[in-house]
Amino acid sequence: MSAPGMPAGGLLAVHAHPDDETLATGALLATWADARRRVTVVTCTRGERGEVVDTASHPTGLEHLEGDGPALAAHRESELAAALAALGVTDHAFLDTLPVPSGERYEDSGMAWVAPGIAGPAPDSGPAAFSRVPLDEAAARLAAVVRDRRPAVVATYEPGGGYGHPDHVRTHEVTVRALDLAGDPAAPLPGEPWSADLWQAVAPAHELRAARESLAESPTVRALADRAGLAFPAPDGALPPVARGVDELDGRTAAVAARPVLDRLLGAMRAHATQVQHALALPPTEAGGPVPGVVGCYALSNGVLAPVLAHESYLTSAPVGSRR
Repeated sequence: MSAPGMPAGGLLAVHAHPDDETLATGALLATWADARRRVTVVTCTRGERGEVVDTASHPTGLEHLEGDGPALAAHRESELAAALAALGVTDHAFLDTLPVPSGERYEDSGMAWVAPGIAGPAPDSGPAAFSRVPLDEAAARLAAVVRDRRPAVVATYEPGGGYGHPDHVRTHEVTVRALDLAGDPAAPLPGEPWSADLWQAVAPAHELRAARESLAESPTVRALADRAGLAFPAPDGALPPVARGVDELDGRTAAVAARPVLDRLLGAMRAHATQVQHALALPPTEAGGPVPGVVGCYALSNGVLAPVLAHESYLTSAPVGSRR
């Protein structure tokens, strides 16, 4: 991990659905686990409304789960457990079970693809949808975890939720509010006030554009695309909210190298078989030339190839909440 370095203490990562912990922060989780620091993952929903990948090139036999919320939720719980094991994470909880089960579950709000790699809200989310949960209700549950685990860093998405999913956006809002509550001595929560650095997963826009171009130039990836019927992202197409300009990132980022933990990162992606297809490692160089900035690739249900960047990037902030 490069500057500003790995802070002493634990890590808490907060995510919307099973698979997000791997796709957004997998290298961070594995790196922290390698250092034998405490790693906690909190997942806000079970991904009941997720699409299921079941194609000729990626046959899962699980297409029947799509639209069956309880069955898909149960299956994705098992995928999440396997992915966390691959990353070396042993401390996990669903937000609606914290600090004690509420009797009501936080459910996936659903989404629709509005552009390649960019999501928007589903028009028919129900009353239990996570994006509709009262902010302070969810945040108080997470704040109790912050006070209990006392992490040095809390990681989640930037305000746009990475790619626009309404549950991701809500997860960012809940996390920021939870850190405020955790550090407030007047908040009616168990434990002592606690503050933590907030790390928001981002990607330098120039690196993401270059990575898209590298995918299209890679003989290995082109062969995969031809074989599996996958598409390439448009190099000059719209970038998702996770992409940030240099002026937004300079001096305020932490970078986590993906290649040292790539086997485990790809193993975690493959564990999420209903959501992620064709997770593939790329060599540092190929017969057709170097593949700069890219260590792997994968595709989601939209069938569009996405790069695994050589580094995960995080926009960092000073501790949020009361001084430790």
